[in-house]
Amino acid sequence: MLTKCLRELEQDKFITRTQYPTIPPTVEYSLAERGKTLIPALESVYKWADEQMQDEGK
Repeated sequence: MLTKCLRELEQDKFITRTQYPTIPPTVEYSLAERGKTLIPALESVYKWADEQMQDEGK
């Protein structure tokens, strides 16, 4: 399931995949430029979730 999600994100150009010629094979994923455009939206969701968690503690 994880592999399928990573392949879809790579296909949609949200992440980049780099494979290194090691044994065992090493693969590294990073945010592509398109993926980086999601950071402000994700920060907003994080802030909202953090506020909700703090409100539950009151």
